[in-house]
Amino acid sequence: MNSPIKSVEDAAKVSGGSDVITLTAHTLAVVETLFEEAREAVAARVINAGKINAEALETHQFEAHGLAWFATYVEALRQMLAWARDLQTKGAFGQVEELVMGIACGEYAAQVFAGIPMSQTETVRLSDLGIEDVEARKTAPVRALIATGNTPSAHRRLVALMVERGAAPSVGALGMDEDYDMIRDQFRRFADDKVVPFAHDWHLKDELIPMDLITEMGELGVFGLTIPEEYGGFGMSKTAMCVVSEELSRGYIGVGSLGTRSEIAAELILCGGTEAQKHQWLPKIASAEILPTAVFTEPNTGSDLGALRTRAVREADDYVVTGNKTWITHAARADVMTLLARTDPETTNHTGLSMFLAEKPRGSAVEPFPADGMSGGEIEVLGYRGMKEYELGFDGFKVKAENLLGQAEGQGFRQLMQTFESARIQTAARAIGVAQNAMETALAYAVDRKQFGKSIVEFPRVASKLALMAAEIMVARQLTYYSAREKDEGRRCDLEAGMAKLLGARIAWSSADNGVQIHGGNGFALEYPISRILCDARILNIFEGAAEIQAQVIARRLLEPKRN
Repeated sequence: MNSPIKSVEDAAKVSGGSDVITLTAHTLAVVETLFEEAREAVAARVINAGKINAEALETHQFEAHGLAWFATYVEALRQMLAWARDLQTKGAFGQVEELVMGIACGEYAAQVFAGIPMSQTETVRLSDLGIEDVEARKTAPVRALIATGNTPSAHRRLVALMVERGAAPSVGALGMDEDYDMIRDQFRRFADDKVVPFAHDWHLKDELIPMDLITEMGELGVFGLTIPEEYGGFGMSKTAMCVVSEELSRGYIGVGSLGTRSEIAAELILCGGTEAQKHQWLPKIASAEILPTAVFTEPNTGSDLGALRTRAVREADDYVVTGNKTWITHAARADVMTLLARTDPETTNHTGLSMFLAEKPRGSAVEPFPADGMSGGEIEVLGYRGMKEYELGFDGFKVKAENLLGQAEGQGFRQLMQTFESARIQTAARAIGVAQNAMETALAYAVDRKQFGKSIVEFPRVASKLALMAAEIMVARQLTYYSAREKDEGRRCDLEAGMAKLLGARIAWSSADNGVQIHGGNGFALEYPISRILCDARILNIFEGAAEIQAQVIARRLLEPKRN
């Protein structure tokens, strides 16, 4: 019979090492072994004749997606351990960091053995993944971490320290130097001064983010952050992009997402454009002289981009575009559209798609779409309002032939796929910002709100909600910045970026939801910013790949038979 573990001292007796870093390292080794067993078990169900069988993968979708979530937890534990060891080496692993580590890793270890939530109503258990005798697989260090890491007393202590310091735990990530701290400080001040005081009013009035703010963001380099200097940008890393996206999104997701349009457009041009196109477009994107938007999705196709029906037919020096697009962000004020259309009418899959840099006049509130051959209407939405969403119709809309990306037809889908790593990394960073905003807003309210003669932050379940927010946000941050580092170092990171986006979106939603709960009835009132944060958080689990699509992509990568 397993001996009871009620304290760190008990943990020391059974594990030979009482500190949370030691316990996490032991636990990680155990779950890594379990994961490899689960991967083999799921692979046996979906692989036939040396390759993934599509029908079997659909039949066993729950298990495959569960494997994707399991892999995400393993990587999350791995990156938290790397973060803690890095801080320990620097002599910076203090009490707050130790508490965050114990709460996060203790909770995630417990979920691995008890069940990982894929959504509010779907939980994957190790038995679903072909692993039996689960309880027997808990070694003494695993039991110690679960028993002593994520406890009510740890929650109360962490939140007390957060209140005492007047801020959340340190937002640092592994390998980040002082330059990144300076960037974070600069954009945190910008968000606090220029965004936070106005964001809720923009949301309630459903207003576009003011152009003078966008101009100022351009002057700060937001839109040219990762564009190489030779093309008018700052040539900074994807890690820097994460820092900026996180801080701006902490102010308001709409402001943080303005840079996404430019990031996608710039990445498309850098990866697939000709030199002439790079020199023509990138400096203007970097300076905010032109604002881009992404025009990919169509009604009834969703994530199935290969089924797009919008046509682009070559006529002399132009392509004539006919079709419909939907969920196009910031479309009215955009000057150029990265437009995906079918140039080969004989195809019914992704091979006939091409990408265009489609110029259009900037619209106004009175006439949002003044271009010939183009019309549009607004889609009213719950949140994510600062740029507005539109349905677009094209009927004889002309694009210059010279604006075919890369001057090659049939490359559009491949060109788009090259941008997904960066886009998902940035979306994960936006999710961290939204979650951070939810936590900071809820913490401030919990300190100020008095009930039964004291601040509600002193009640254990309120403290627990705040502590778990802080811990999970740190998990999401480490996973996101790890994927950014992989991208910066030139390594394929679609798996890591997908994991960061998958987990970050869930954490943003749970943080916002718990923030509303801490506010009680006031959280349901439109006048309180937490109501906006909840609406904004909900989109993160849908765009840039819905959670289910994201899990499917991760699962396919995990299950691909290894080639010699």
